[in-house]
Amino acid sequence: MKTSLYIVNEIEPLDLSVKVTDAQLLFNELTYTHFPVIKDDVYLGCVSETDIRCFETDKTLEAYQYSLEGFYTRSDDNWLDILESFAKNNSNIMPVLDDHNKYLGFFELGDIITFFNETPFLSEPGNILIIEKGILDYSFSEISQIVESNNAKILGLFISKMKNDVAQITLKISDSDLNNIVQTFRRYSYNIISKHPEDTFLTNLKERSKYLEKYLNI
Repeated sequence: MKTSLYIVNEIEPLDLSVKVTDAQLLFNELTYTHFPVIKDDVYLGCVSETDIRCFETDKTLEAYQYSLEGFYTRSDDNWLDILESFAKNNSNIMPVLDDHNKYLGFFELGDIITFFNETPFLSEPGNILIIEKGILDYSFSEISQIVESNNAKILGLFISKMKNDVAQITLKISDSDLNNIVQTFRRYSYNIISKHPEDTFLTNLKERSKYLEKYLNI
């Protein structure tokens, strides 16, 4: 589905000549963290709700043009790039410009999240598995080979954390024998971060620990 179908253009952007008090009223009516500002149909940037509350109400936005945040996305950008822009700018709206920098409207964060929810990563049934390995030691081809050698399919994966030269990878895999997959990852020196009832390794470890404790108490 094209992201352009989610562009909101029923709400007019604020003009630079608008008074601060009128802009404040708009934020009172809506639930946006930011709102687009234009001048002569040219997009200038977004004013944030946090800033607008601090401005003098009798002045216009032009007096505070320096505070506008110039983030935006293109109408044909990939939805992952759009989601990244939302995260980087800590906003729940994202202005949309065409290739000629004409303002088209804006995306709402909720709509892009809905777009994400429709992907197989979230919509298809499966198991979430979180593994980790050294940044220089893992490969996506190896991960795929491990999963597929156990008659499962990867529905999605991404690097969810990188710290101290260790990469943490989150996978969603089709319903299958999760225990075999987990044990295969261990044989390839991956650490298993997520907890799974099917993991016989942990069960056996607990049983051995109880046996050792009982032995030591004799």
